[in-house]
Amino acid sequence: MKKLEPKVILITGASSGMGKHTALDLIKQGHVVYGAARSIDKMQPLVDVGGHAIQMDVMDAADTQKVVDQIIAEQGRIDVLWNNAGYGLYGPVELVPTEKAKRQFDVNLFGLSQLTQIVVPHMRDAKKGLIINTSSMGGKIYFPLGSWYHATKHALEGWSDCLRLELKSFGINVVVLEPGAIDTNFYEVFQKHFQSLPTGTAYQPMIDAYTNMNPDDFKASPPSVISKTVQKIIHAKKPKTRYLVGKMAKPMVFIRKWFGDRVFDRMVMGMFK
Repeated sequence: MKKLEPKVILITGASSGMGKHTALDLIKQGHVVYGAARSIDKMQPLVDVGGHAIQMDVMDAADTQKVVDQIIAEQGRIDVLWNNAGYGLYGPVELVPTEKAKRQFDVNLFGLSQLTQIVVPHMRDAKKGLIINTSSMGGKIYFPLGSWYHATKHALEGWSDCLRLELKSFGINVVVLEPGAIDTNFYEVFQKHFQSLPTGTAYQPMIDAYTNMNPDDFKASPPSVISKTVQKIIHAKKPKTRYLVGKMAKPMVFIRKWFGDRVFDRMVMGMFK
């Protein structure tokens, strides 16, 4: 088997879930991996196996610049940027405060774009590079109470398409990763958002339907599914523009695309009865 060339990889959101699991696998393969997240203590396992952990807030311009400068100083290049940091804000449009909606965009889109702007010149100078943006099956479909989350992922899909065309002539590939249901702490995070909403509103039955869901019933795919996919993207000579993977991802997108919004609406709302 041909020995893989080690790549210098920067992964955001590497303190848990898909990012952490994949970072560990890539380090064990011999890649030079820098995991970035706000909770640096949670990334000690990366350091223990030979990786690098850096504290970074994707919304802090000084933080992102410092991280990129450090990697360039230590390694001379960044081969792969995986924009993986993000979270899901859930709640009725009527009840979610505008400042929370703006923060959702700041983390899921503008923080990501800010880091990308800093990394791209280094890739352009090297005439090669790979940028992976974590969207979601939610960038193609939708669920009630997820308006702001889905808005950020739909926006990221279009943003990534434009970026792909802009960077193609420089030898830089842009790939959109669209996970379905993955066994991470995503469910717990969006449940916390419901706890901050006023109770007894007209939306309470729908909120209750969400909070009463048992995540075990979904039998979500393990993070290893994402790790294997990211490895495939990194090692591909010509990666696809999109990778739709994980539990429910392909069938949900298929139904919405080929059967239309009305059928999809009825199917989704049937889950909340």
